[in-house]
Amino acid sequence: MNDCLFCKIIAGEIPSNKIYEDESVYVFADIAPTAPVHWLVIPKEHIAKLSDINDKNSGVVSHIYEVISKLAAEHEEFKNGFRVVSNCGESAGQTVFHIHFHVLAGRDFAWPAG
Repeated sequence: MNDCLFCKIIAGEIPSNKIYEDESVYVFADIAPTAPVHWLVIPKEHIAKLSDINDKNSGVVSHIYEVISKLAAEHEEFKNGFRVVSNCGESAGQTVFHIHFHVLAGRDFAWPAG
């Protein structure tokens, strides 16, 4: 998508602090972190919202969680736990309409969230 912020980051048009990349997923540091570790995990394929997941594109979500697990095992900040958050729609706080997963670690988190 021409006007999608995350598509522009994936294309290298906007700089990011890349953590990980493979053929279908891109991981980078959030520019406004809310935890010592705050990464965004996004599919390279543009999917606007979680409610747009279907049988043709759902495999990328499984792969995203595999990548999160792999990265968590490789980083000390994750040893005591971490949180994965994804917002779907404006009322839930989604501001960039390209599905993304916030991965937060390095501090204790409260519940209930938000």
